[in-house]
Formats: sequence, C-alpha cells, structure tokens
Amino acid sequence: MHPSIRKLLPLLQAPRCGARTRVGTPCQSPAVNGKNRCRMHGGAKGSGAPRGKANGSYKHGLFTCEAIESRRAVRELMARARELSSAVLCG
Repeated sequence: MHPSIRKLLPLLQAPRCGARTRVGTPCQSPAVNGKNRCRMHGGAKGSGAPRGKANGSYKHGLFTCEAIESRRAVRELMARARELSSAVLCG
C-alpha cells in the first residue's frame, strides 16, 4: 500500500455527514467526532444561533424553554385538580 494512502485511510473510513447539498445529494465530508454533521453543516463547536434575546429573531419569549416548561407544569396541575374535584364530587 502506498504511504499516502495509509495516511488517508482513516479519513476515507470516517462516517460521512448526514446533510444534503443544494442538489439533494448527500454531503461527502467526514462528520466531526461525536457529531452527525461535518464542520460546514453544523458540527463545529459553537455553531448554531444563540439562545434567548441574543438571537436576532427573538420576539416575545412565548416559545422559550422556560415558557414551555411552565405551561406544561400548569397543565399538569390543572389535570390533577380536575381528577381531585371529580373524585370529591363523585364519591
């Protein structure tokens, strides 16, 4: 085996990026270690938009993680209250 092929073998055997190109073909770049995407498609450290008000498309906070979690907790409390009230009224 040629020495240059021996150096490239791990790169050739690396898992490929799962993203699609604009044409629709799969990306041929190797995925970043521990990720499913290459460095160009979001596998790089720090890639992605910032959370919260630091993001330019932040409008009102209705769909932030905290707001969603608080709505989930209120729904759970309401369901428990309904169960308790039906148990008290029915028997």
